[in-house]
Amino acid sequence: MRVIIPMAGMGKRLRPHTLTTPKPLLHIAGKPIVHHLVEDIAEIIRQPIEEIAYIIGDFGKEVEESLCSIAQKVGAKPSIYYQEQPLGTAHAILCAKQSLTGNIIVAFADTLFRADFTLNTDKDAVIWVKEVENPSQFGVVQLNEKQEIINFVEKPKTFVSNLAIIGIYYFQSGESLYQELQRLIDLDIKSLGEYQLTDALAHMLQKGKKMGIAGVKDWMDCGNKQAILETNQNVLNHLQKDNKIRTFVYPNSVIVPPCYIAQNAQIHNSIIGPYVSVGENALIENAIISHSIVNANAQVQYAHIHYSIVGKYATVKGTPLSVNLGDYSNTEL
Repeated sequence: MRVIIPMAGMGKRLRPHTLTTPKPLLHIAGKPIVHHLVEDIAEIIRQPIEEIAYIIGDFGKEVEESLCSIAQKVGAKPSIYYQEQPLGTAHAILCAKQSLTGNIIVAFADTLFRADFTLNTDKDAVIWVKEVENPSQFGVVQLNEKQEIINFVEKPKTFVSNLAIIGIYYFQSGESLYQELQRLIDLDIKSLGEYQLTDALAHMLQKGKKMGIAGVKDWMDCGNKQAILETNQNVLNHLQKDNKIRTFVYPNSVIVPPCYIAQNAQIHNSIIGPYVSVGENALIENAIISHSIVNANAQVQYAHIHYSIVGKYATVKGTPLSVNLGDYSNTEL
């Protein structure tokens, strides 16, 4: 099995954090978003991942090394491909054409999920979906009586289905997917000015390919500050339920679970939690923090913050109750 992860987007809704770090490498509960995604996929497919191919922009050597490390931690070969222009989801996947062979999973790196199914690889394709209350905001799938996909509808104005596509797909043949994606480019077939994966999927249906669905229990968005903090809360809840959070004792401090705190973080005279993630080498003293993410090497002192994100190497002293502070920034009252 190969996993293809397009992640070349700029993540504008998460600035200032994405000015220095690509969105999929922002940390939630102690790990980058894309690391959580890879682990979730590995748990579902229950078979070795041969390769993880990332499609990125010009993110720099440090980012590429981090992505390679994530692949290696699950025993997979890392590959890096580049999308130099934002020409759509189909074009992004096609940038990794050398890796489109055999069984593949395509997973867009701006969402996380929780599921308890085992992937059925008998179909030509399987698409991860989640029931939603307002399907007009999403791309949805329509099913027949056999629970096979018969149509894709983008943001339907009238109700046709409440099964929203979450951005994770299985294909039995990477070679067949490659042919469909290349067809869009060759014939210049675009939707909304871009080459779209759903257009390739629709043509596969027309050719008689069988597509099924896989339902997820939780679908966690990572698109903006509020969504990131909500996803951090959900992941921490799951980690606590699965007994995967280590606890430490800190001088004159109270930890209100669930929290993730890096082992080498320093905490003094503070109340931390609930729903706080603290990165490596962070320093927190004389502070009260809840529902927040404090990234690596940040400092929070004499402050009371909640629903906040503090960037890497940022410093917060005596601030108001909510901040969204980028890397290497300072705020002090």
